[in-house]
Amino acid sequence: MVTAARLRHLGPNWYAAVMGTAIVGSAGAALPSHVRWLCAALWALSLLLLLALLAARALHWTHHRDQARADLLDPATAPFHGCAAMALLAVGGGALSAGRYWIGVHAAVALDAVLFTAGTALGLAAAVAVPYLMVTRHRPGLADATPVWLLPLVAPMVSAALGPALVPYLPPGQPRETLLLGCLALFGLSLVATLLMLPLLLARLLLHGPLPLALTPALFLVLGPLGQSTTATGALADLAPGVVPAPYDRGLAVFAVLYGVPVMGFALLWLAFAAAQLVRARRRGMRFAPTWWGLTFPVGTCVTGAASLARHTGLAVYAGLAVALYALLLIAWAAAATGTVRGLLSGALLPAPPPAPGELRAARARTRSDAVR
Repeated sequence: MVTAARLRHLGPNWYAAVMGTAIVGSAGAALPSHVRWLCAALWALSLLLLLALLAARALHWTHHRDQARADLLDPATAPFHGCAAMALLAVGGGALSAGRYWIGVHAAVALDAVLFTAGTALGLAAAVAVPYLMVTRHRPGLADATPVWLLPLVAPMVSAALGPALVPYLPPGQPRETLLLGCLALFGLSLVATLLMLPLLLARLLLHGPLPLALTPALFLVLGPLGQSTTATGALADLAPGVVPAPYDRGLAVFAVLYGVPVMGFALLWLAFAAAQLVRARRRGMRFAPTWWGLTFPVGTCVTGAASLARHTGLAVYAGLAVALYALLLIAWAAAATGTVRGLLSGALLPAPPPAPGELRAARARTRSDAVR
């Protein structure tokens, strides 16, 4: 049983498990042929995980406020606050793409609207607050750069990719156009911020060598903004007709292909590079760590990105790529989920708190007494 004391070690990085589970359901629903009920079941699991984690994090803030504040000031932990926003967005978007087969369209729209609003607000806050803290309080060096720094910057891109699905459920006219163009603005915000950050990450790898073994799966986080931005341009193009005036609607469709094809090409290059680093780390003794969840959501965004390109180009190669990437996603999710369950059952991921001083003295006294006997 996980007590309030053990929740002291429950950081914002745990939201990555929610993201990784939600994307398995929503990415499966984006494939040309998919098992709807399996995707809906995985989405339902992500919803349960989100509710449980929100309750646990509320207890964390209530009973361990000092640790929660310390997490914000820790340069290694602070970027993970972007995961909270993306978890809300992923579960909300999954409600429309996969969960609607269980809960119905009306309930899915209502749930997505709430989670999209909350996730977008939280994502924008993280995109501003975390870089601000990095500049004013953390002051990291180049050797400290990791792909984890991308997490708060990618959150608005997730909003850009999932927000267009809500457009048809708004009143025609300005409400629909405002949301669609707002998502386009979120796309630009996240894209420019990511483009500024990626050279730092590449420079760190070239100048300081591979990441520590436990952090190696974080290399896959670079796929997140690549796959998600491709998904976002496709989603914007899908909903543009009848919402934005001509010729901008057609322009967004052209942009989805001209942007998505080269970016997906780079995503495949980075996937091969990150996979090679992962194999190297495993050969050197890398064991399971929560960073393994970094293998799930980013790959899932590449699935939805490839599926989007398949729709807009009509090329079977992109449909096949989406299926292949989805198979990789299932393997990554199974590995991360299995390791997490084992870690929770063994107490390795949420260790028990140390005994109080009085209890420790009593235990030592009992030990001395047993030794005398």
